Amino acid sequence: MKKFLVLGILFALPITAYLFFASGKNNFARLPVLTEKVKDIDQFRSNTDSVISFQDKISVVAFFGSQLEDIKGNTFNLDQKILEKYYDFNDFQFVLVLPEEAETRTQAFVEEFSKISESGKWKIVYASPNEIEEVFQSFNTPHQLDANSFTPYVFIVDKEKSLRGRDDDEDGKLYGYDSSNVAELSNKMNDDVKVMLAEYRLALKKNNRQK
Repeated sequence: MKKFLVLGILFALPITAYLFFASGKNNFARLPVLTEKVKDIDQFRSNTDSVISFQDKISVVAFFGSQLEDIKGNTFNLDQKILEKYYDFNDFQFVLVLPEEAETRTQAFVEEFSKISESGKWKIVYASPNEIEEVFQSFNTPHQLDANSFTPYVFIVDKEKSLRGRDDDEDGKLYGYDSSNVAELSNKMNDDVKVMLAEYRLALKKNNRQK
């Protein structure tokens, strides 16, 4: 029995290792930079009265507009498929960029989600539609905000304030991830966030060894 057990382990380990390394298209690679130095949000008012910035954080950024009732499904998908896995990483943050007119309704929106998520960890900033448009345009994507400063697409911004995504997706470059598409969040975005976190952990280990 011991012999068969050893043979089984020796047979299974290479297969397990292969599946692990092949589990994501971008695993153990550097997620491409699509736009460098996007405009920061550090001048926007926040829900905590503290300064919120893209600098030195891995940020998932959502421009979810002023109609909060209409984006509950998008927020739920994003929270359940992506955010809940990464809230405990100190260098990770979820940023909601909202128009100033949505501020009075935001607290109720956050409290409603607190029953099913760690919504208290959401970073929320408020600005005028023109200011939000300036930040969004700096991402330099093919997507557009609607009249309520909304897009279903969410974005990954790295610690150097650069937009990350895929430059070899099925339809070309993938700048943002559709928060209404559960499959896209589960497969593509989840994989890419893991790549980003792994990239910075490897860089930190390398710097520590050099020191």
